[in-house]
Amino acid sequence: MSPRIAKALINGLLIGGAAIAIAPLLYMVSVSFMPQGQASALPPPVLPTHPTLDNYRQLFMNAGMGRYLFNSLLISTAITLISLAFNLMAGYAFAKLEFKGRQRLFQVLLGALVIPAQVAMLPLFLLLKYMGLVNTYGAVIVPALATIFGIFLVRQYASGIPDDLMEAARIDGAGEFRIFATIVMPLLKPIMVTLAIFTFLAAWNDFMWPLIALTGQEHYTLPIALASLAREHVQDSELMMAGSVVTILPVLVLFLALQRYYLEGLLLGSVKG
Repeated sequence: MSPRIAKALINGLLIGGAAIAIAPLLYMVSVSFMPQGQASALPPPVLPTHPTLDNYRQLFMNAGMGRYLFNSLLISTAITLISLAFNLMAGYAFAKLEFKGRQRLFQVLLGALVIPAQVAMLPLFLLLKYMGLVNTYGAVIVPALATIFGIFLVRQYASGIPDDLMEAARIDGAGEFRIFATIVMPLLKPIMVTLAIFTFLAAWNDFMWPLIALTGQEHYTLPIALASLAREHVQDSELMMAGSVVTILPVLVLFLALQRYYLEGLLLGSVKG
């Protein structure tokens, strides 16, 4: 097979795979602009005959989607910022700072990765109940203040930073916090963005734990609100698709805005092994 034919075949397969992946998303957007009941017609239409924003108006004016969107943005942003700070500091400490029991503690953390998260949900819920955090934003934010995966990711990346940089700064009289803030953090920028995207997506899409910890509807996040809405409007496909678009759009915009740094972090991490 000639290189030109092989290249055309590979490009064709990639385009076909991309079309298969994108088609449901495009149909979701199309249905969200259809009048009520049009998506249930046979055969189902691909495009709306009379595009309308009524479904989005109903979501925000009658279904309270604005409140749920605010809750998701608040919780996901808080988790991303706070956990990013803790994960960066902990990962840097495990990679570059010498302290007693460092390797043993890191091995214990890695061992905890194999424990399913569902196992800790009941004791975690009881602990938060004793702290008075159930049915508050803190019930979702506090358990995500740091993650083993985030610490591991930063530690592996920070291990590749030359020790000479830190030693030179120490000789000049810089403290550990100043070294971390002015030298280490700029070098960790690619992995910071990658970890931030991972964390934000995980917090945004989390369904099980917010469903357990948030008992009041005023604190619901978008995934919980969408599931609740689906039970009330089983036959209203257009409204459900509009809710799905609202749920997906923020994370899609975030990924597209930061994809260059995200890919850079993944590629550099793979090179460092």
